[in-house]
Amino acid sequence: MNLPIASAGMSAFDVALACADDAAAIMRSTFGRVAVSGVKGRGNVVTETDFAIETAVRQRLSAAFPGHAILSEETGAHERSDGWMWVVDPLDGTKNFSRGIPHFCFSIALCHAHEPVLGLIRQPLLDETFAAVRDGGATLNGKPMSVSDVESVKDAVVALDLGYDNARAGGQIALAQHLWPGMQALRIYGSAALGLAFVAAGRWDLFAHMDLQPWDSAAGILLVHEAGGAVTDADGGKATIYSRGLVAAPAHVHRDFMTLSAGRSLQA
Repeated sequence: MNLPIASAGMSAFDVALACADDAAAIMRSTFGRVAVSGVKGRGNVVTETDFAIETAVRQRLSAAFPGHAILSEETGAHERSDGWMWVVDPLDGTKNFSRGIPHFCFSIALCHAHEPVLGLIRQPLLDETFAAVRDGGATLNGKPMSVSDVESVKDAVVALDLGYDNARAGGQIALAQHLWPGMQALRIYGSAALGLAFVAAGRWDLFAHMDLQPWDSAAGILLVHEAGGAVTDADGGKATIYSRGLVAAPAHVHRDFMTLSAGRSLQA
């Protein structure tokens, strides 16, 4: 599929990069100096930085592609389109950001017919850009990246995230207890987008999250696919940007994980 060209002649990929540059500059200028400005639920906070990034990115996207829908976490969470649609998380890992914990990112994906065809995640403090275009492979700062060559859960660094649904979070904790100590290490870092990006880059060998929204996962799903990994919904079916639960890993690890967790509800 050919990606659209912006009104000023820029490629969709370059527009996404420019959005990431805008977001990274705002994050770097406010990190450690911004307070929580709202609470959306237990542990789910929002800062003025979230809104500032979303405003800047929406303005850039609307100018570049005036006919495209923009599905974004803070101000456009209900916008949907069967055509071209940008899916944006202005600041994934806001709780970390608000506490001065340097694990957060900006995420943007371009979707067509609800399928991601371009995905980009920027970690601003390390200046890392994880990117993918459908059928074009995945890169980290412009160099090819791929999932790890680990083949089993027992040899894997496993990462989970809990989200904001108490029952689903409890299920994740129970799953970790069920698997432990049959893994190398367990991580809970608090950024779903980076969780998927880290699998794509071979840093983590498995990532599972059962309480996702499209802006959490749209870019990461494409990154994992293009990096040679497997990413499915919680039941092993096709992963979509609307899947509430996802499991991402190299194919052998994914298969092993699904066997080990068989009969357990990952989403309860």
